[in-house]
Amino acid sequence: MARIIEAVGPYQLAIREPSFETLARSITFQQLSGKAAATIFTRLRKAVGRRFTAGAFLKLTPDQLRECGLSRQKIASLTDLAGRVARREINFSRLPSMQDEEIISHLSQVRGVGVWTVQMFLIFALQRPNVMPVGDLGIRNAIRKHYGLDEVPKPSEVAKFAEKWHPYCSVATWYLWRSVDGAAQI
Repeated sequence: MARIIEAVGPYQLAIREPSFETLARSITFQQLSGKAAATIFTRLRKAVGRRFTAGAFLKLTPDQLRECGLSRQKIASLTDLAGRVARREINFSRLPSMQDEEIISHLSQVRGVGVWTVQMFLIFALQRPNVMPVGDLGIRNAIRKHYGLDEVPKPSEVAKFAEKWHPYCSVATWYLWRSVDGAAQI
């Protein structure tokens, strides 16, 4: 890890507000390249309008959402999230006082939101210091590359590596991502 830190440079996490918009962004970015997802989300932000709220989102038609580039599955996920926020089943102001596992359980009830999506929310919106998304392919590829493994490690093997980075797994996660996204030559 020391080699990675030296090559990548100072830790600089882009923090986002814990909000409907941030979780909607995470859903939009699921299983897409960063560039494609950013384009779609920019269109979605424009369609929603100045205030990206659940209420504003719910005013859009499925056709308008498809025009943004969203798949039917993501439209269903985002609509479920917006409905839950509008009904006050999800209150973003209460999340900071909850434990990570409680938040994962709570937000995973939203259609299409799994552990990885909630972990991204924990890292980028709630700034939780000890999150290791063991199933993340970028993390797994980085560990394979930097630790000389022949194969991409299983999530359980990533969890073993992460033990040495506790209680700062989120920082290790950030460095591992930066080490394979072309930002550093290692």
